[in-house]
Amino acid sequence: MLHTKSIVLAGVGGQGILLASEICAQAASFAGFDVKTNEVHGMAQRGGSVVAQIRYGAQVHSPLVSRGEAEVLMSMERIEALRYAEFLKPDGLAVVNSQVIVPVTVSSGTAVYPENAEERLRAAFSHLIYFDANQIAVQLGSPRSANVVLLGALATALTDISGQFWLDAIRRCVKPAYVDINLQAFRLGQNMKNNAVVTE
Repeated sequence: MLHTKSIVLAGVGGQGILLASEICAQAASFAGFDVKTNEVHGMAQRGGSVVAQIRYGAQVHSPLVSRGEAEVLMSMERIEALRYAEFLKPDGLAVVNSQVIVPVTVSSGTAVYPENAEERLRAAFSHLIYFDANQIAVQLGSPRSANVVLLGALATALTDISGQFWLDAIRRCVKPAYVDINLQAFRLGQNMKNNAVVTE
């Protein structure tokens, strides 16, 4: 690979963005790439916005993703996808969970949660996979694995990292008792492109 690839993961504290970032970085490392990561999680324990950046390639000098540089933007909450939309390339893929988490600013009355979220997402992203990862995780019996469901969909856009490296990364990063259920979650996410709201 001649150029460095960039991924941005966004969400709200408690949704597992940092674990998803660790799995992404490990999968790229297993594939033989140099990897750099950057995580902003000062509000992670208070339900605030969380973003992680992963860059990989033959040689990566900085973990910071510039605006308009990311091949993939994955968001665990739909409005968080809009918050970080500027980081995605014009032809990049947005993988977005349909979950709604109302921020404190909205519940306190100082802000308004945007309406017509799906319409806004379609307008913002020319390539979009949009579905309810939480529902899939609950049906699987593992509500906390929604982040790995989303990773499965994200992985379909990164063809230079084979599926086996992703599975090996899950085995490395997830606690042993939860490995099997997260492997199932990942595989379900890989199949979502055929079942989700997709624009291409």
